[in-house]
Amino acid sequence: MDLIYLDYNCFQRRFDDYSQIRIQIEALACQEIFNWAENQAVQLIWSFMHEDETRLCPFPERRDFALELSTLCQVRIEPVETIYTLAQSLVQQGKFSAKDILHVACAINAKANFFLTCDDALMRQARKLTLEFEVMNPVDYIQQQRL
Repeated sequence: MDLIYLDYNCFQRRFDDYSQIRIQIEALACQEIFNWAENQAVQLIWSFMHEDETRLCPFPERRDFALELSTLCQVRIEPVETIYTLAQSLVQQGKFSAKDILHVACAINAKANFFLTCDDALMRQARKLTLEFEVMNPVDYIQQQRL
């Protein structure tokens, strides 16, 4: 069973601008992944970074939705020094925001099989790293699966 770390944007994709077809397709792919998690076909990871971003969200509907989705995440990652140390070493290898590199470090710590994001820049940068998991868009993940 795949262990998946979703970037925070996957939890929020359904609230983005649906006038763009790409957004619609990514929102559908993210929802399908959440459906698979509900049916226990995949396992999802929820980290302290997801929790922080959710708590900082100024929109109650988005915040409540993310917290509801968090209940589908079977693996929980708490803040530990090794994650911060790893993030500090990784940030030197690319152009990452502090939040992005902490998400990547959490995925490494959790021993994820996949890191899924709708952020093209993060995907490009993360693919330059030597990681034990695949980094891809949720749509690409859905297309390669045969659940």
